[in-house]
Amino acid sequence: MTTVGYGDLVPDSQLSKLLACIYVFTGMALVGLILSKAADYIVEKQEIILVKTIFKGENIGPEQLSKEVETNKAKYKLILTASIFLVLMIAGTIFLYFIENLDFVDAFYCVCSTVTTLGYGDKSFSTTFGRAFAVFWILSSTICLAQSFAYIAEHYTEKRQRSLAKRVLARKLSHLDLEAADLDGDHVVSATEFVLYKLKEMGKISQDDILAVLDIFRQLDFDQSGTLTEADLRYNPLTEE
Repeated sequence: MTTVGYGDLVPDSQLSKLLACIYVFTGMALVGLILSKAADYIVEKQEIILVKTIFKGENIGPEQLSKEVETNKAKYKLILTASIFLVLMIAGTIFLYFIENLDFVDAFYCVCSTVTTLGYGDKSFSTTFGRAFAVFWILSSTICLAQSFAYIAEHYTEKRQRSLAKRVLARKLSHLDLEAADLDGDHVVSATEFVLYKLKEMGKISQDDILAVLDIFRQLDFDQSGTLTEADLRYNPLTEE
């Protein structure tokens, strides 16, 4: 299910091999979709506790706390998941060393090959108690590693977006910018047009998004006044009664 595949226990009949073929894909889907979503949900719930711990002793109110979490969401997710992953790595190594009687290097080697789902199979959980522990430990550690990589990518993307936003806001305007921002072609840039132009530069929205929304607006603007009123909604066949 976690794609580790030690190879110590394998299907040995035609029927079991066919069932394994089906189970491989359903198992991966279960881990990849359901359990990763559950892990993401748990991490999000723990973010506030993590931020409170980091800023312990500082006078930060609930609003500032929520803003800090929202602003650096990917960063705190990464810190929390990486911390849990480190604890799981240590726990797995200690367990293999003391319970499975592997030496320290072999125990650490087995942990690394397991969490990366490589699973050579030369070192694995062989005792009954060890396998019972492995059922929960492997699920937790492999998912935690996958989530860590996902949060690294999310954090990197978030940093790039912030850097781009700063450059866009700091850049001086030119006549070409004003022409590009003038969506309705009236040679005047309104606050709305300016905001949309800057959002487009930041990569938050695209020109196609803007044109699609404007097209819906024009369809709803029944009297072609350039604004939406109750009258437009009342007589327009595109709106609800």
